[in-house]
Amino acid sequence: MKIALIDYGAGNLRSVANALREIGADPTIASGPQDLEGATHLILPGVGSFGDCMSELTKRGLVEPIREWVKQGRPYLGICLGYQILFDSSEESPGVSGLGLFRGAVRRFKEVDSLKIPHMGWNSVIPTHPEQELWSELGAEPFFYYVHSFFPVPDDPSVIAAQTEYGADRFAAAIGQDKLFACQYHPEKSQDAGLRLIRNFLIFTEKDLELAATAP
Repeated sequence: MKIALIDYGAGNLRSVANALREIGADPTIASGPQDLEGATHLILPGVGSFGDCMSELTKRGLVEPIREWVKQGRPYLGICLGYQILFDSSEESPGVSGLGLFRGAVRRFKEVDSLKIPHMGWNSVIPTHPEQELWSELGAEPFFYYVHSFFPVPDDPSVIAAQTEYGADRFAAAIGQDKLFACQYHPEKSQDAGLRLIRNFLIFTEKDLELAATAP
């Protein structure tokens, strides 16, 4: 297993790298297409704005390699902006196109007096398919840490892997498809639950890779 951790100049690399090392993985920092050579897993963390993230990925020549990686069904873990940019667009950065790998847009929480924006702190997550190996040993409604004002709204509800309620909004906390998992919350800041989720993702996708490698 070789994990490429995407560096676009503003991601929360240190926290994610430390979380990976905590569970025995040793990531490689990838700041250009050449750094993806030989990688088996790609992780894109995110801190910053949708527009800035897409601009930096474009400058570093990473947009098309990431698109192709996901289209090929290879293991991808997106965190926060690494989740949002999978979609077509965001209200945070009008006129800026995302990767367009999933149909839908990123929306801002509605302004109401009782709702604090950004949504910050711990909140429960409700898996849509809790029987899946990804949620192993996490319980029915695990708690994860959030810091965000925007959230994706997928056109296709079948890709939603988990939901969270905040105010009047029940939003897609995560999506999953094949060997892709992307979430709005920060597993690297979510203590034991976050480490377990990352470990589950790596174990689940590594099994798939081993089966593919031994298939006739």
